[in-house]
Amino acid sequence: MEKIEHTIVPTNGINMHIASIGTGPVVLFLHGFPELWYSWRHQLLSLSSLGYRCIAPDLRGYGDTDAPPSAASYTALHIVGDLVGLLDHLGIDQAFLVGHDWGAVMAWYFCLLKPDRVKALVNMSLAYRPRNPKRKPLESFRALFGDDYYVCRFQEPGEIEEEFAHAGTASIIKRFLTSRSPRPPCIPKGGFRTSPNTTLPAWLSEEDVNYFVSKFDNRGFTGGLNYYRALDLTWELTAPWTNAQIKVPVKFIVGDLDITYHIPGAQEYIHKGGFRRDVPFLQEVVVMEGAAHFINQEKPEEISAHIYDFIKKF
Repeated sequence: MEKIEHTIVPTNGINMHIASIGTGPVVLFLHGFPELWYSWRHQLLSLSSLGYRCIAPDLRGYGDTDAPPSAASYTALHIVGDLVGLLDHLGIDQAFLVGHDWGAVMAWYFCLLKPDRVKALVNMSLAYRPRNPKRKPLESFRALFGDDYYVCRFQEPGEIEEEFAHAGTASIIKRFLTSRSPRPPCIPKGGFRTSPNTTLPAWLSEEDVNYFVSKFDNRGFTGGLNYYRALDLTWELTAPWTNAQIKVPVKFIVGDLDITYHIPGAQEYIHKGGFRRDVPFLQEVVVMEGAAHFINQEKPEEISAHIYDFIKKF
């Protein structure tokens, strides 16, 4: 880990912290919520040892990267703009993309908006879902799961932050990272104020938790929550890309216990032709048995191997 270099890069009007290691073709890793570059610690070491230059930023709003205060500054256009600016600053023409959770969402948008900058994509957890021109995302979530669905609960600025603060950062990090229920997380008001006592799995140490906690204690959760709060604004801004396809080579990986794999219609979409219709260069779909949402940390060796086996073809 001490071989990983940490630098600050100016991009798109913010300063972005990146962790990097290795030389060779570039692999850009995009983390999710509530995470950091650190979620890719295993893959950085593994892929760099195989001849790749691995770069994992703290995305806008996270860790040691700037966090603009307004939720309107967290649309997909902002995030993709940050990443294109990062590649430009580093003099990188094309990169392999690897995404998970919100990082996967932003990786899909990156491929939609700037496919010329992407050699190939390995995405985890969240399959591509084309824009529904008839209904905004929050309306869809409310219709499916109700107002207590966590994405809906995250909308009111300050409310969920107060609940997280009451529970304590360590409790929140453990609650998210160790969750293994495939059911949709519906948490009534006040439901985050207390978190159950959690036994850490073998793949997550107290040292790991403490690293996340140190950064979220310093930065807060608002930056990460603002991605959820910008969902409908992203929907509005991406209207010109309605019905657009993802036109880069793709490998998709999901755990069979991942909540995203159990959203109504998800498995049918992934396996019955819809996914391949919208992502015509989809080459592999991997469903990992017994794995939950934070698959890159839970199954680090397998995920590193899956990434390498795909990108080495290009």
